[in-house]
Amino acid sequence: MLILLNNAMEGVNHSVVSEFVFLGLTNSWAIQLLLFVVASMFYVASMMGNSLIVFTVASDPHLHSPMYFLLANLSFIDLGVSSVICPKMTYDLFKKHKHISFRGCITQIFFIHVIGAVEMVLLIAMAFDRYIAICKPLHYLTIMNPKLCILLLVAAWIIGLIHSVIQLVFVIKLPFCGPNVLDSFYCDLPRFIKLACTDTYRLEFMVTVNSGFISLGSFFILVVSYVFIVITVCQHSSHGSSKALSTLSSHIMVVILFFGPCIFVYTWPYPTSHLDKFLAFFDATFTPFLNPFIYTFRNKEMKVAMKRVCSQLIMNRRIS
Repeated sequence: MLILLNNAMEGVNHSVVSEFVFLGLTNSWAIQLLLFVVASMFYVASMMGNSLIVFTVASDPHLHSPMYFLLANLSFIDLGVSSVICPKMTYDLFKKHKHISFRGCITQIFFIHVIGAVEMVLLIAMAFDRYIAICKPLHYLTIMNPKLCILLLVAAWIIGLIHSVIQLVFVIKLPFCGPNVLDSFYCDLPRFIKLACTDTYRLEFMVTVNSGFISLGSFFILVVSYVFIVITVCQHSSHGSSKALSTLSSHIMVVILFFGPCIFVYTWPYPTSHLDKFLAFFDATFTPFLNPFIYTFRNKEMKVAMKRVCSQLIMNRRIS
């Protein structure tokens, strides 16, 4: 897919601009140092936490269930969320000339939207999984069989690729003749399109519909789904209800953390540079760390499995 986009860039784009310059997060040396420490710390923590979840689910037979299969894939996607923006942002913090090539900018946009769309579909799939587990428990293993889980994962990646490519097919045709300064620390469509030397009203509307309204629609679908599930849970026994509500609350927190910044960035008609940067920094740095923290901190079975896997690794290392 990236090869096709590269060929399209070589064959279609006739821009004078060969690179874009980022204004970055701040000009304050003290704040840059703080952001560097925070971003580096949370990046390492999120990579370790999400990698541990993927490894634990893959290696522990007790976690070979649809819920943990989807959770492991969400953690895998969060590894991508961290890696697409955070390393470049951290590297640029102390650089005077923060820049990225035209090709690099397009590639970053491509991966941001692929990963974002895949995560969106996975969150909907996880809500569906909880709906079946709570509302149709006797048919859970029949409905959420391995074949359906693989189908949901494949569908998530196909939708993510289609969503990203559709937007970039139009973007790479735009002429860029200057200016080339992005008031941001990463490449994304709303600010990128505004630098084109042509009328981009229709394209901006398409991006709003494709990214903004889809995010907003998916968020409302998830909210309605969880409200319906919570109502169903409240009708069951208090013991089962407390356990189910604990799991649901984790899912709802992740949904809010993911969709909140997306909805604001792509649908808010009056963009604010400082707020956009804060939300983007939060989304790239904190959200990938908070996802595994929320799921593991509130999930006793996952914590036990992690201890079991770590103990096994330590034992194997001592034996070897």
